[in-house]
Amino acid sequence: MITTLLASLLFAADPFKPDFILTNATLVDGTGKAAFVGDLAIAGQKIIAIGKFQTEGQPKRIDAKGKIVAPGFIDLHTHSDYPMQKTPTNANLNYLFQGVTTAVTGNCGSGPVDTAKYYAALEKIQIGSNVAHQAPHNDVRRAAMGNVNRAPTEDEVKKMEALVEKAMKDGAWGLSTGLIYNPGTYSKTAEIISLAKIASRHGGFYASHIRDEGSDVLVAINEALTIGREANLPVHISHLKVSGRNMWGKSGDVLGLLLNARKQGARVTADQYPYSASSTSLTATVVPSRFREGERADMEKRFLDPEIGPLMENAIDQSLKEKKDGADLRIARCQYKPAWAGKTIASIAKETGKTPLQVAVEIEKNGGAQIVHFSMNDEDMRLFMKQEMVATASDGGAMAPDKASVPHPRNYGTFPRKIGLYSIQEKLLPLEQAIRSASGLPADILGLKDRGYLKVGAYADVVVFDPALFRDKATFDKPHQYAAGMEWVFVNGVPAIAEGKPTGKLPGKALRHQ
Repeated sequence: MITTLLASLLFAADPFKPDFILTNATLVDGTGKAAFVGDLAIAGQKIIAIGKFQTEGQPKRIDAKGKIVAPGFIDLHTHSDYPMQKTPTNANLNYLFQGVTTAVTGNCGSGPVDTAKYYAALEKIQIGSNVAHQAPHNDVRRAAMGNVNRAPTEDEVKKMEALVEKAMKDGAWGLSTGLIYNPGTYSKTAEIISLAKIASRHGGFYASHIRDEGSDVLVAINEALTIGREANLPVHISHLKVSGRNMWGKSGDVLGLLLNARKQGARVTADQYPYSASSTSLTATVVPSRFREGERADMEKRFLDPEIGPLMENAIDQSLKEKKDGADLRIARCQYKPAWAGKTIASIAKETGKTPLQVAVEIEKNGGAQIVHFSMNDEDMRLFMKQEMVATASDGGAMAPDKASVPHPRNYGTFPRKIGLYSIQEKLLPLEQAIRSASGLPADILGLKDRGYLKVGAYADVVVFDPALFRDKATFDKPHQYAAGMEWVFVNGVPAIAEGKPTGKLPGKALRHQ
Protein backbone atom coordinates (compact mmCIF):
# COMPACT_ATOMS: atom_id res chain seq x y z
CA MET A 1 0.00 0.00 0.00
CA ILE A 2 1.35 3.43 -0.93
CA THR A 3 0.44 6.42 1.20
CA THR A 4 1.09 10.10 0.55
CA LEU A 5 3.32 12.18 2.79
CA LEU A 6 2.01 15.73 2.66
CA ALA A 7 4.25 17.66 5.05
CA SER A 8 7.89 18.56 4.76
CA LEU A 9 10.16 16.80 7.20
CA LEU A 10 12.56 19.73 7.36
CA PHE A 11 12.11 23.16 8.86
CA ALA A 12 15.23 25.25 8.38
CA ALA A 13 15.99 28.88 9.14
CA ASP A 14 18.53 29.03 6.32
CA PRO A 15 17.39 29.44 2.70
CA PHE A 16 16.30 26.11 1.34
CA LYS A 17 18.45 25.59 -1.77
CA PRO A 18 18.86 21.94 -2.74
CA ASP A 19 21.12 20.70 -5.52
CA PHE A 20 18.70 17.95 -6.60
CA ILE A 21 15.00 17.30 -6.09
CA LEU A 22 13.48 13.91 -6.90
CA THR A 23 9.81 14.64 -7.51
CA ASN A 24 6.64 12.52 -7.40
CA ALA A 25 8.66 9.52 -6.26
CA THR A 26 7.48 6.30 -4.66
CA LEU A 27 9.70 6.46 -1.57
CA VAL A 28 10.70 3.24 0.17
CA ASP A 29 12.65 4.43 3.18
CA GLY A 30 14.47 1.31 4.41
CA THR A 31 12.40 0.83 7.57
CA GLY A 32 10.12 -1.81 6.09
CA LYS A 33 7.13 0.51 6.42
CA ALA A 34 4.75 1.12 3.53
CA ALA A 35 5.99 3.10 0.56
CA PHE A 36 4.71 6.66 0.18
CA VAL A 37 4.60 9.27 -2.57
CA GLY A 38 6.60 12.44 -2.13
CA ASP A 39 9.67 14.46 -3.06
CA LEU A 40 13.23 14.19 -1.78
CA ALA A 41 15.81 16.96 -1.75
CA ILE A 42 19.60 16.66 -1.67
CA ALA A 43 22.06 19.42 -0.85
CA GLY A 44 25.77 18.72 -0.70
CA GLN A 45 26.27 15.27 0.79
CA LYS A 46 22.99 15.07 2.71
CA ILE A 47 19.27 14.48 2.35
CA ILE A 48 17.71 17.76 3.50
CA ALA A 49 13.98 17.28 2.95
CA ILE A 50 11.41 14.59 2.32
CA GLY A 51 7.74 15.12 1.52
CA LYS A 52 6.27 18.32 0.03
CA PHE A 53 8.21 21.55 0.43
CA GLN A 54 9.05 24.91 -1.11
CA THR A 55 12.57 25.62 -2.38
CA GLU A 56 14.70 28.46 -3.66
CA GLY A 57 17.41 28.52 -6.28
CA GLN A 58 17.56 26.34 -9.37
CA PRO A 59 17.99 22.73 -8.30
CA LYS A 60 18.07 19.95 -10.87
CA ARG A 61 14.62 18.39 -10.81
CA ILE A 62 14.32 14.72 -11.62
CA ASP A 63 10.81 13.47 -12.31
CA ALA A 64 10.60 10.14 -10.49
CA LYS A 65 6.91 9.46 -11.06
CA GLY A 66 6.36 5.72 -11.18
CA LYS A 67 9.94 5.11 -10.05
CA ILE A 68 11.19 3.69 -6.75
CA VAL A 69 13.45 5.94 -4.70
CA ALA A 70 15.25 4.05 -1.94
CA PRO A 71 18.34 4.26 0.26
CA GLY A 72 21.53 3.17 -1.47
CA PHE A 73 22.06 -0.53 -0.92
CA ILE A 74 24.67 -1.79 1.53
CA ASP A 75 26.39 -5.05 0.59
CA LEU A 76 27.53 -6.63 3.85
CA HIS A 77 29.60 -9.30 2.17
CA THR A 78 31.96 -8.44 -0.67
CA HIS A 79 35.48 -9.46 -1.62
CA SER A 80 36.26 -6.12 -3.21
CA ASP A 81 39.24 -5.40 -0.92
CA TYR A 82 41.92 -5.56 -3.62
CA PRO A 83 39.87 -4.75 -6.76
CA MET A 84 38.82 -1.46 -5.17
CA GLN A 85 42.50 -0.49 -4.87
CA LYS A 86 43.15 -0.52 -8.63
CA THR A 87 41.61 0.79 -11.83
CA PRO A 88 39.16 0.32 -13.39
CA THR A 89 37.49 -1.74 -10.68
CA ASN A 90 37.82 1.07 -8.14
CA ALA A 91 34.74 2.54 -9.86
CA ASN A 92 32.76 -0.53 -8.70
CA LEU A 93 30.40 -0.23 -11.67
CA ASN A 94 29.08 -3.78 -11.46
CA TYR A 95 27.71 -2.86 -8.04
CA LEU A 96 26.62 0.71 -8.78
CA PHE A 97 24.34 -0.64 -11.53
CA GLN A 98 22.80 -2.83 -8.81
CA GLY A 99 22.25 0.20 -6.58
CA VAL A 100 25.01 -0.65 -4.10
CA THR A 101 26.50 2.49 -2.57
CA THR A 102 28.45 0.84 0.28
CA ALA A 103 30.56 -2.32 0.07
CA VAL A 104 31.76 -4.11 3.20
CA THR A 105 35.17 -5.78 2.88
CA GLY A 106 37.39 -8.01 5.02
CA ASN A 107 34.93 -10.88 4.69
CA CYS A 108 35.50 -14.61 5.22
CA GLY A 109 38.47 -13.58 7.38
CA SER A 110 40.45 -12.32 4.38
CA GLY A 111 41.63 -8.87 3.40
CA PRO A 112 44.05 -6.12 4.42
CA VAL A 113 45.18 -6.41 8.03
CA ASP A 114 46.26 -2.76 8.28
CA THR A 115 42.94 -0.92 8.11
CA ALA A 116 44.52 2.55 8.18
CA LYS A 117 46.79 1.73 5.26
CA TYR A 118 43.90 0.19 3.34
CA TYR A 119 41.62 3.18 3.85
CA ALA A 120 44.44 5.51 2.82
CA ALA A 121 44.93 3.54 -0.40
CA LEU A 122 41.21 3.83 -1.21
CA GLU A 123 41.26 7.56 -0.58
CA LYS A 124 44.29 7.99 -2.79
CA ILE A 125 42.89 6.16 -5.81
CA GLN A 126 39.28 7.34 -5.19
CA ILE A 127 36.37 4.95 -5.33
CA GLY A 128 32.91 4.77 -6.84
CA SER A 129 31.11 3.50 -3.74
CA ASN A 130 31.74 3.70 -0.02
CA VAL A 131 33.75 0.98 1.72
CA ALA A 132 33.54 -0.30 5.30
CA HIS A 133 36.18 -2.80 6.41
CA GLN A 134 36.40 -5.59 8.99
CA ALA A 135 39.41 -7.06 10.78
CA PRO A 136 40.13 -10.29 8.84
CA HIS A 137 40.98 -13.21 11.15
CA ASN A 138 42.67 -15.44 8.53
CA ASP A 139 45.14 -12.76 7.50
CA VAL A 140 45.62 -11.61 11.10
CA ARG A 141 46.54 -15.20 12.05
CA ARG A 142 48.77 -15.54 9.01
CA ALA A 143 50.61 -12.31 9.92
CA ALA A 144 51.13 -13.48 13.50
CA MET A 145 52.08 -17.14 12.96
CA GLY A 146 51.86 -18.18 9.30
CA ASN A 147 49.69 -20.90 7.79
CA VAL A 148 50.26 -23.60 10.39
CA ASN A 149 47.98 -26.25 11.84
CA ARG A 150 48.48 -25.73 15.57
CA ALA A 151 47.35 -23.63 18.48
CA PRO A 152 49.04 -20.22 18.81
CA THR A 153 51.60 -19.57 21.50
CA GLU A 154 50.91 -16.94 24.13
CA ASP A 155 53.08 -14.47 22.22
CA GLU A 156 51.25 -15.22 18.97
CA VAL A 157 47.89 -14.64 20.65
CA LYS A 158 49.18 -11.26 21.84
CA LYS A 159 50.30 -10.43 18.29
CA MET A 160 46.86 -11.27 16.91
CA GLU A 161 45.14 -9.28 19.63
CA ALA A 162 47.37 -6.28 18.91
CA LEU A 163 46.57 -6.44 15.18
CA VAL A 164 42.82 -6.60 15.82
CA GLU A 165 43.08 -3.80 18.38
CA LYS A 166 44.85 -1.59 15.85
CA ALA A 167 42.34 -2.44 13.12
CA MET A 168 39.43 -1.50 15.35
CA LYS A 169 41.08 1.75 16.46
CA ASP A 170 41.72 2.57 12.79
CA GLY A 171 38.04 2.27 11.94
CA ALA A 172 37.23 -1.41 11.31
CA TRP A 173 33.61 -2.33 11.99
CA GLY A 174 34.10 -5.78 13.46
CA LEU A 175 35.91 -9.10 13.29
CA SER A 176 35.39 -11.48 10.38
CA THR A 177 36.26 -15.18 10.19
CA GLY A 178 36.34 -17.72 7.36
CA LEU A 179 36.59 -21.02 9.18
CA ILE A 180 36.83 -23.29 6.14
CA TYR A 181 39.83 -21.35 4.83
CA ASN A 182 43.49 -21.33 5.78
CA PRO A 183 44.76 -20.64 8.32
CA GLY A 184 41.56 -19.81 10.24
CA THR A 185 40.35 -23.38 9.79
CA TYR A 186 43.09 -24.44 12.24
CA SER A 187 41.87 -22.11 15.00
CA LYS A 188 39.86 -23.20 18.03
CA THR A 189 36.86 -21.39 19.44
CA ALA A 190 38.77 -19.90 22.38
CA GLU A 191 41.18 -18.13 20.02
CA ILE A 192 38.33 -16.46 18.17
CA ILE A 193 36.60 -15.46 21.40
CA SER A 194 39.73 -13.66 22.57
CA LEU A 195 39.81 -11.61 19.36
CA ALA A 196 36.04 -11.06 19.30
CA LYS A 197 36.28 -9.54 22.77
CA ILE A 198 38.49 -6.81 21.32
CA ALA A 199 35.96 -6.07 18.58
CA SER A 200 33.27 -6.02 21.27
CA ARG A 201 35.12 -3.44 23.36
CA HIS A 202 35.14 -1.15 20.33
CA GLY A 203 31.44 -1.62 19.61
CA GLY A 204 31.99 -3.97 16.68
CA PHE A 205 30.24 -7.15 15.58
CA TYR A 206 31.34 -10.69 14.66
CA ALA A 207 30.73 -11.92 11.10
CA SER A 208 31.53 -15.49 10.19
CA HIS A 209 31.76 -17.82 7.25
CA ILE A 210 31.05 -20.61 9.70
CA ARG A 211 33.07 -23.81 10.02
CA ASP A 212 30.60 -25.98 8.11
CA GLU A 213 27.62 -25.13 5.90
CA GLY A 214 26.75 -28.76 5.21
CA SER A 215 26.11 -31.72 7.51
CA ASP A 216 27.52 -29.94 10.59
CA VAL A 217 25.90 -26.57 9.93
CA LEU A 218 24.00 -26.57 13.24
CA VAL A 219 27.20 -27.26 15.18
CA ALA A 220 28.92 -24.47 13.27
CA ILE A 221 26.14 -21.96 13.99
CA ASN A 222 26.24 -22.90 17.66
CA GLU A 223 29.96 -22.14 17.68
CA ALA A 224 29.25 -18.67 16.28
CA LEU A 225 26.54 -18.13 18.90
CA THR A 226 28.97 -19.20 21.63
CA ILE A 227 31.54 -16.69 20.39
CA GLY A 228 28.92 -13.94 20.45
CA ARG A 229 27.75 -14.87 23.93
CA GLU A 230 31.24 -15.17 25.44
CA ALA A 231 32.55 -12.01 23.75
CA ASN A 232 29.30 -10.06 24.26
CA LEU A 233 28.82 -8.83 20.71
CA PRO A 234 26.32 -9.31 17.85
CA VAL A 235 26.81 -12.34 15.60
CA HIS A 236 26.28 -12.31 11.87
CA ILE A 237 26.21 -15.49 9.77
CA SER A 238 27.67 -14.88 6.32
CA HIS A 239 25.93 -16.24 3.18
CA LEU A 240 23.40 -18.38 5.04
CA LYS A 241 22.79 -21.71 3.34
CA VAL A 242 22.50 -25.46 3.68
CA SER A 243 25.05 -26.87 1.27
CA GLY A 244 25.26 -30.34 -0.25
CA ARG A 245 22.58 -32.57 -1.70
CA ASN A 246 22.33 -34.56 1.53
CA MET A 247 21.26 -31.33 3.31
CA TRP A 248 18.53 -30.22 0.93
CA GLY A 249 15.33 -29.50 2.86
CA LYS A 250 17.18 -28.80 6.13
CA SER A 251 16.74 -25.01 6.00
CA GLY A 252 13.91 -25.26 8.54
CA ASP A 253 16.29 -26.77 11.11
CA VAL A 254 18.79 -23.95 10.60
CA LEU A 255 16.12 -21.31 10.72
CA GLY A 256 14.62 -22.82 13.87
CA LEU A 257 17.99 -22.65 15.61
CA LEU A 258 18.53 -19.02 14.66
CA LEU A 259 15.02 -17.86 15.53
CA ASN A 260 15.11 -19.67 18.87
CA ALA A 261 18.47 -18.07 19.67
CA ARG A 262 17.01 -14.64 18.87
CA LYS A 263 14.00 -15.40 21.05
CA GLN A 264 16.37 -16.14 23.91
CA GLY A 265 18.12 -12.82 23.45
CA ALA A 266 20.97 -13.59 21.09
CA ARG A 267 21.82 -10.75 18.72
CA VAL A 268 22.16 -12.84 15.58
CA THR A 269 21.47 -12.02 11.94
CA ALA A 270 22.50 -13.41 8.58
CA ASP A 271 22.95 -12.46 4.95
CA GLN A 272 22.22 -14.35 1.74
CA TYR A 273 22.61 -14.16 -2.03
CA PRO A 274 19.57 -15.23 -4.08
CA TYR A 275 21.17 -18.11 -5.98
CA SER A 276 21.39 -21.87 -5.48
CA ALA A 277 25.10 -21.97 -6.36
CA SER A 278 28.07 -20.74 -4.35
CA SER A 279 31.56 -19.82 -5.50
CA THR A 280 35.00 -20.21 -3.98
CA SER A 281 38.29 -21.92 -4.76
CA LEU A 282 38.45 -25.51 -5.97
CA THR A 283 41.03 -26.08 -3.23
CA ALA A 284 38.67 -25.09 -0.40
CA THR A 285 35.92 -27.17 -1.99
CA VAL A 286 37.67 -30.52 -2.52
CA VAL A 287 40.98 -30.54 -0.61
CA PRO A 288 40.63 -31.19 3.16
CA SER A 289 42.23 -28.57 5.40
CA ARG A 290 44.74 -31.03 6.88
CA PHE A 291 46.51 -31.06 3.51
CA ARG A 292 46.56 -27.27 3.02
CA GLU A 293 49.12 -26.21 5.61
CA GLY A 294 51.96 -23.93 4.53
CA GLU A 295 52.32 -22.19 1.19
CA ARG A 296 50.60 -23.21 -2.05
CA ALA A 297 53.81 -24.88 -3.23
CA ASP A 298 53.88 -27.01 -0.08
CA MET A 299 50.42 -28.35 -0.80
CA GLU A 300 51.28 -29.08 -4.42
CA LYS A 301 54.37 -31.03 -3.34
CA ARG A 302 52.24 -33.28 -1.13
CA PHE A 303 50.71 -34.81 -4.24
CA LEU A 304 54.17 -36.27 -4.97
CA ASP A 305 54.62 -37.75 -1.49
CA PRO A 306 54.24 -41.56 -1.72
CA GLU A 307 52.25 -41.69 1.52
CA ILE A 308 50.36 -38.38 1.62
CA GLY A 309 49.64 -38.11 -2.11
CA PRO A 310 47.31 -41.12 -2.31
CA LEU A 311 45.48 -39.94 0.81
CA MET A 312 44.90 -36.54 -0.77
CA GLU A 313 43.67 -38.05 -4.01
CA ASN A 314 41.30 -40.40 -2.20
CA ALA A 315 39.84 -37.48 -0.24
CA ILE A 316 39.44 -35.38 -3.41
CA ASP A 317 37.87 -38.32 -5.25
CA GLN A 318 35.32 -38.81 -2.46
CA SER A 319 34.49 -35.11 -2.51
CA LEU A 320 33.96 -35.17 -6.28
CA LYS A 321 31.66 -38.20 -6.01
CA GLU A 322 29.48 -36.21 -3.58
CA LYS A 323 29.28 -33.47 -6.23
CA LYS A 324 27.95 -35.60 -9.11
CA ASP A 325 31.48 -36.61 -10.16
CA GLY A 326 32.36 -32.98 -10.69
CA ALA A 327 29.21 -32.03 -12.61
CA ASP A 328 28.29 -29.63 -9.78
CA LEU A 329 31.63 -27.79 -10.10
CA ARG A 330 32.03 -25.27 -12.91
CA ILE A 331 35.34 -23.50 -13.49
CA ALA A 332 35.06 -19.71 -13.11
CA ARG A 333 38.71 -18.83 -13.69
CA CYS A 334 41.78 -21.01 -14.22
CA GLN A 335 45.13 -19.47 -15.12
CA TYR A 336 46.55 -22.88 -15.91
CA LYS A 337 43.87 -23.57 -18.57
CA PRO A 338 41.90 -20.38 -19.32
CA ALA A 339 39.80 -22.22 -21.91
CA TRP A 340 38.31 -24.37 -19.15
CA ALA A 341 36.42 -21.39 -17.71
CA GLY A 342 32.69 -22.04 -17.97
CA LYS A 343 33.09 -25.82 -18.10
CA THR A 344 32.42 -28.35 -15.34
CA ILE A 345 34.99 -30.77 -13.98
CA ALA A 346 32.84 -33.59 -15.37
CA SER A 347 32.63 -32.09 -18.86
CA ILE A 348 36.38 -31.40 -18.93
CA ALA A 349 37.00 -35.01 -17.95
CA LYS A 350 34.80 -36.26 -20.79
CA GLU A 351 36.39 -33.84 -23.26
CA THR A 352 39.97 -34.81 -22.35
CA GLY A 353 39.46 -38.52 -21.75
CA LYS A 354 40.52 -38.18 -18.13
CA THR A 355 38.71 -38.96 -14.88
CA PRO A 356 37.22 -36.11 -12.82
CA LEU A 357 39.87 -36.86 -10.19
CA GLN A 358 42.68 -36.51 -12.73
CA VAL A 359 41.28 -33.17 -13.90
CA ALA A 360 40.93 -31.82 -10.35
CA VAL A 361 44.41 -32.96 -9.35
CA GLU A 362 45.92 -31.49 -12.52
CA ILE A 363 44.33 -28.14 -11.70
CA GLU A 364 45.45 -28.29 -8.07
CA LYS A 365 49.02 -29.14 -9.05
CA ASN A 366 49.08 -26.06 -11.28
CA GLY A 367 47.84 -23.21 -9.13
CA GLY A 368 44.20 -24.12 -8.56
CA ALA A 369 41.06 -22.42 -9.86
CA GLN A 370 37.99 -20.50 -8.82
CA ILE A 371 34.79 -22.48 -9.21
CA VAL A 372 31.02 -22.10 -9.12
CA HIS A 373 29.47 -24.84 -6.98
CA PHE A 374 25.85 -25.87 -7.62
CA SER A 375 25.23 -27.10 -4.09
CA MET A 376 21.93 -25.70 -2.85
CA ASN A 377 18.22 -26.28 -3.16
CA ASP A 378 16.00 -23.52 -4.53
CA GLU A 379 13.29 -23.97 -1.88
CA ASP A 380 15.80 -23.70 0.96
CA MET A 381 17.14 -20.51 -0.60
CA ARG A 382 13.64 -19.05 -0.89
CA LEU A 383 12.79 -19.84 2.73
CA PHE A 384 15.88 -18.01 4.01
CA MET A 385 15.16 -15.07 1.70
CA LYS A 386 11.76 -14.40 3.28
CA GLN A 387 13.15 -13.93 6.81
CA GLU A 388 13.22 -10.42 8.25
CA MET A 389 16.59 -11.09 9.95
CA VAL A 390 18.29 -11.97 6.64
CA ALA A 391 20.05 -9.19 4.73
CA THR A 392 20.93 -9.29 1.05
CA ALA A 393 24.63 -9.61 0.24
CA SER A 394 26.47 -10.77 -2.85
CA ASP A 395 29.67 -12.53 -1.69
CA GLY A 396 31.08 -11.12 -4.93
CA GLY A 397 33.61 -8.47 -5.81
CA ALA A 398 34.22 -5.39 -7.89
CA MET A 399 35.04 -6.46 -11.43
CA ALA A 400 34.93 -5.37 -15.04
CA PRO A 401 33.76 -7.53 -17.94
CA ASP A 402 36.49 -9.76 -19.39
CA LYS A 403 36.82 -12.81 -21.61
CA ALA A 404 39.11 -14.79 -19.31
CA SER A 405 36.56 -15.71 -16.67
CA VAL A 406 33.02 -16.97 -16.22
CA PRO A 407 32.33 -15.91 -12.63
CA HIS A 408 29.23 -16.30 -10.53
CA PRO A 409 26.47 -13.95 -11.77
CA ARG A 410 26.01 -12.66 -8.20
CA ASN A 411 28.81 -10.18 -8.93
CA TYR A 412 26.44 -8.37 -11.30
CA GLY A 413 22.94 -9.42 -10.31
CA THR A 414 22.38 -10.05 -6.60
CA PHE A 415 20.31 -6.98 -5.68
CA PRO A 416 18.11 -6.68 -8.78
CA ARG A 417 17.50 -10.42 -8.62
CA LYS A 418 16.26 -10.23 -5.02
CA ILE A 419 14.28 -7.00 -5.47
CA GLY A 420 13.26 -7.16 -9.13
CA LEU A 421 12.69 -10.85 -9.70
CA TYR A 422 11.77 -12.34 -6.33
CA SER A 423 9.96 -9.35 -4.80
CA ILE A 424 8.44 -7.29 -7.64
CA GLN A 425 7.89 -10.04 -10.20
CA GLU A 426 7.30 -13.18 -8.15
CA LYS A 427 6.01 -11.42 -5.00
CA LEU A 428 7.89 -13.82 -2.74
CA LEU A 429 8.32 -11.00 -0.23
CA PRO A 430 7.02 -7.42 -0.03
CA LEU A 431 9.01 -4.73 -1.82
CA GLU A 432 9.47 -2.79 1.40
CA GLN A 433 11.01 -5.85 3.09
CA ALA A 434 13.23 -6.60 0.09
CA ILE A 435 14.57 -3.04 0.11
CA ARG A 436 15.00 -3.07 3.90
CA SER A 437 17.08 -6.26 3.55
CA ALA A 438 19.43 -4.28 1.28
CA SER A 439 19.51 -0.98 3.18
CA GLY A 440 18.18 -0.37 6.69
CA LEU A 441 18.84 -3.90 7.97
CA PRO A 442 22.52 -4.04 6.91
CA ALA A 443 22.98 -0.51 8.30
CA ASP A 444 21.61 -1.71 11.63
CA ILE A 445 23.81 -4.82 11.57
CA LEU A 446 26.90 -2.70 10.95
CA GLY A 447 25.90 -0.03 13.41
CA LEU A 448 25.98 2.53 10.58
CA LYS A 449 23.92 5.45 11.88
CA ASP A 450 23.72 7.87 8.98
CA ARG A 451 23.15 5.62 5.95
CA GLY A 452 20.70 2.91 4.96
CA TYR A 453 17.55 5.02 5.42
CA LEU A 454 15.80 7.86 3.65
CA LYS A 455 15.78 10.42 6.44
CA VAL A 456 16.65 14.05 6.81
CA GLY A 457 20.27 14.51 7.81
CA ALA A 458 21.40 11.16 6.45
CA TYR A 459 24.07 10.98 3.78
CA ALA A 460 22.54 11.13 0.34
CA ASP A 461 23.23 7.56 -0.73
CA VAL A 462 20.06 7.29 -2.81
CA VAL A 463 18.93 5.14 -5.74
CA VAL A 464 16.20 5.63 -8.34
CA PHE A 465 15.05 2.63 -10.35
CA ASP A 466 12.22 1.59 -12.63
CA PRO A 467 10.40 -1.30 -10.92
CA ALA A 468 9.30 -2.71 -14.28
CA LEU A 469 12.88 -2.87 -15.57
CA PHE A 470 15.10 -3.43 -12.52
CA ARG A 471 16.31 -6.96 -13.19
CA ASP A 472 19.50 -8.97 -13.24
CA LYS A 473 20.87 -9.72 -16.70
CA ALA A 474 23.86 -11.81 -15.61
CA THR A 475 23.51 -15.57 -16.06
CA PHE A 476 25.75 -18.50 -15.19
CA ASP A 477 26.67 -18.82 -18.87
CA LYS A 478 27.05 -15.07 -19.50
CA PRO A 479 27.74 -13.43 -16.15
CA HIS A 480 29.50 -10.25 -17.28
CA GLN A 481 26.30 -8.26 -17.83
CA TYR A 482 25.35 -5.14 -15.90
CA ALA A 483 21.91 -5.01 -14.29
CA ALA A 484 19.11 -3.10 -16.01
CA GLY A 485 16.68 -0.49 -14.72
CA MET A 486 18.86 1.55 -12.35
CA GLU A 487 18.44 5.19 -13.45
CA TRP A 488 20.17 7.27 -10.78
CA VAL A 489 22.65 6.35 -8.05
CA PHE A 490 23.76 9.10 -5.68
CA VAL A 491 26.79 8.41 -3.49
CA ASN A 492 27.33 11.09 -0.85
CA GLY A 493 25.06 13.39 -2.86
CA VAL A 494 26.99 12.97 -6.13
CA PRO A 495 25.46 11.12 -9.09
CA ALA A 496 27.63 8.11 -9.93
CA ILE A 497 24.91 6.84 -12.29
CA ALA A 498 22.78 9.46 -14.07
CA GLU A 499 19.98 8.64 -16.47
CA GLY A 500 21.16 5.05 -16.53
CA LYS A 501 24.78 5.82 -17.45
CA PRO A 502 28.00 6.08 -15.41
CA THR A 503 29.10 9.66 -14.82
CA GLY A 504 32.76 8.78 -14.28
CA LYS A 505 32.70 10.41 -10.86
CA LEU A 506 34.22 8.63 -7.86
CA PRO A 507 32.39 9.99 -4.80
CA GLY A 508 32.82 7.02 -2.46
CA LYS A 509 34.38 7.27 0.98
CA ALA A 510 36.28 5.00 3.33
CA LEU A 511 33.84 4.73 6.24
CA ARG A 512 35.56 4.60 9.61
CA HIS A 513 33.82 3.11 12.60
CA GLN A 514 33.94 5.48 15.54
